[in-house]
Amino acid sequence: MGTPHARIWVGIDAGKGHHWAVAVDADGQTLFSTRVINDEAQILTLIETARERADEVRWAVDISGRASTLLLALLIAHGQRVVYVPGRTVNRMTGAYRGEGKTDAKDARVIADQARMRRDFAPLDTPPELVGTLQVLTHYRADLIADRVRLINRLRDLLVGICPALERAFDYSAAKGPVVMLTAYQTPAALRRIGVKRLTTWLERRKVRGAGTIATKAVEAAQSQDIALPGESRAARLVRDLAHQLLALDERIKDNDREIHETFRADDRAEIIESMPGMGPILGAEFVAIVGDLSGYRDAGRLASHAGLAPVPRDSGRRTGNHHRPKRYNRRLRWLFYMSAQSAMMRPGPSRDYYLKKRAEGQIHTQALLALARRRVDVLWAMLRDKRLFTSVPPVTRAG
Repeated sequence: MGTPHARIWVGIDAGKGHHWAVAVDADGQTLFSTRVINDEAQILTLIETARERADEVRWAVDISGRASTLLLALLIAHGQRVVYVPGRTVNRMTGAYRGEGKTDAKDARVIADQARMRRDFAPLDTPPELVGTLQVLTHYRADLIADRVRLINRLRDLLVGICPALERAFDYSAAKGPVVMLTAYQTPAALRRIGVKRLTTWLERRKVRGAGTIATKAVEAAQSQDIALPGESRAARLVRDLAHQLLALDERIKDNDREIHETFRADDRAEIIESMPGMGPILGAEFVAIVGDLSGYRDAGRLASHAGLAPVPRDSGRRTGNHHRPKRYNRRLRWLFYMSAQSAMMRPGPSRDYYLKKRAEGQIHTQALLALARRRVDVLWAMLRDKRLFTSVPPVTRAG
């Protein structure tokens, strides 16, 4: 083996089953290119190989999610510096390199070369245990909510083929009672046979709120249709199964939410975050899971930029002062600030006053909400910086 280099850059195209690693020197020449199984022993071998080739090794990856968790944990545990090269950057720069083909090796080469030439990529670190737990729980919650939406859509689609009036009668996404009813009664004929009184009693035994109202609406919907539609019996069994799945899924979501609440409130910042109107434990947990300890944001403006709430200029020649929404931002972070602003806007207070002010200036609802969300970023940042709870009256600052 030749004389070690002073510094090399290793780019890794990360994947679930395996990674591809390419190392380049200060001149951009490839030193090695290898496939690495996503396994501790092979990753440690890669680290040792890179260390033998240079006095200092700089690492870069294109994925900072679950697929690269083991890789990042091992690199950081062994004192290696790692930066994140966004996939968008890799895709755009690939065209600047020779060859039209796309391979893992080429992507890893681009990642390494970009890390060699640029110094503005964000460094990566393993999150604290609490933040890592919240990341797992909040991502799992998002998956559960997506599953719930799909189940409800399937259920409503099947109900339209049985009794359109019954499908229209209830909001199955918001009320548990109608879903409980569908576990036993799905067709107009079955609902007419049981009648309002007996259906009410059946629902009450299962502790359904507003049992009488649900029974009345369901039977009225059933009485509006005498004909049995083709495939009704099979569709009814599928509706029954989906209703059971939906109730079970709701219990899983409740359990997950309970664990999120307990984990989030173990964080020292939980009380501060929850004191801000519109920021409950779920949105607060999402915030902590995304931003961590805020060390990656030097000011509120950087946090707003990451949330896509800071417009970027789009000037050309004599056309100046044009701004547009950024394309690179964290969609989840933007969503949670938008949702918290919408919740806070509905109650009397500074948030509602600011929203109404923006509406009076001619902004539409969405624009006013985004303006409010941007303002709330500054407020939340200051609260966390000063470690103080939210107050409707701005604190008095003393001249130093």
